[in-house]
Amino acid sequence: MATEAIKSAIVPTSSPSPLNVLMVGTGEYTTGFVGGGASGSDKKVGVVGLTLFDLRRRGKVAKLGMVGTNGTKFPAIRQHLDTNISKVYNGLDCSFDSYPANDVKDPDSYKAAIDALKPGDAITIFTPDTTHYPIALYAIERGIHVLITKPAVKTLEHHQTLIEAAKKHNVFVYIEHHKRFDPAYADAKFKAQKLGDFNYFYSYMSQPKSQLETFKAWAGVDSDISYYLNSHHVDICDSMVTQLGFVPVKVSASAAKGIATSLGCNEATEDTITVMVTWQKQGDPSKVATGVYTASWTAPQKAGVHSNQYFHYMASGGEVRINQAKRGYDVADDTAGQLMWYNPFYMKYAPDEEGNFNGQTGYGYISFEKFVDGCRAVNSGALKPADLDARGLPTLDNTIATTAILEAGRRSIDEDREIRIEITEGSWKLV
Repeated sequence: MATEAIKSAIVPTSSPSPLNVLMVGTGEYTTGFVGGGASGSDKKVGVVGLTLFDLRRRGKVAKLGMVGTNGTKFPAIRQHLDTNISKVYNGLDCSFDSYPANDVKDPDSYKAAIDALKPGDAITIFTPDTTHYPIALYAIERGIHVLITKPAVKTLEHHQTLIEAAKKHNVFVYIEHHKRFDPAYADAKFKAQKLGDFNYFYSYMSQPKSQLETFKAWAGVDSDISYYLNSHHVDICDSMVTQLGFVPVKVSASAAKGIATSLGCNEATEDTITVMVTWQKQGDPSKVATGVYTASWTAPQKAGVHSNQYFHYMASGGEVRINQAKRGYDVADDTAGQLMWYNPFYMKYAPDEEGNFNGQTGYGYISFEKFVDGCRAVNSGALKPADLDARGLPTLDNTIATTAILEAGRRSIDEDREIRIEITEGSWKLV
């Protein structure tokens, strides 16, 4: 029997030690707390905090911390978590260490919080896009594993710098592209392997205008709607076609404006961005495909869904169509005043028969559990970060094309021209 087979058959006698995790960012996705109360979106109790609290209950996570820029928010955040999580889910422990102190405001508080960790601990980054790079690099250089919300970073240069730093310090850096774990999307990726050469991909994803109230501080200033939402489907498409040998070679983009600015957003804020990408098969330049990715945060307020999302994938031997907004589950509620389509496949908030959180099968939860399991495996010596790259997880190495496309799209709009992507001996650049 091969050595590899023998190794894979060995059953470990003890599980890896639980992981200490610091949550960087205290907003909607981490806590569900926005503007002094629960978010009005489908993330009223957040995703990051709730998932990590439950992973601690299950023994996979140990000590938890949370860091923001404004410590005065923490008393209200703790009250929000106690009311909406602990009292709902059988007394689930929502305790965490917080930075900075309750009477302090400090935009660099993440440094002290990370300095309190030890090598092998982990952080999650859910902060404005422009802050991802400095926070991630600070942690990586101290031997800390890192999960970054999408987009990983805004530039190809920063992405490749983080790749080199992660390799140097032997840490696992994971991009939170949870759509990869959506069962329909994951199945589509599997089926795409047998449908022949990639030919065409079209995607659309939007959120209602109300989200601009949440994002008004950074929308159009620190980032745009393409980085925020197109990142989902660009990554899905890349994960589907990379396995077939296709890489992006040129990008052009266009933006619509006028709605967000009328709602008080910065004058640079675009409403809808469409990015068109030409893909080419490595080793056979005669095989060319087109990807079109559209994202908007100015969808109607009462569209019945928080995130409208669907795609069409066509190949030489078949096609796939997925509508992830309307999954055959709708609820009519007089208080909402409209028909609503919900997505419990992402985060299932209904408790189990014992009153515990019961959303472990949601792809939003699974995404974090994959990261935690990967960190613990690296810490125990069972795996190396390169092994996790080989598994096809959304690591830095496996998401470089997404960063290249998103930056090229931004530059195409700003410079009013087509942007080419060149890959030479594993190094990527835009020209």
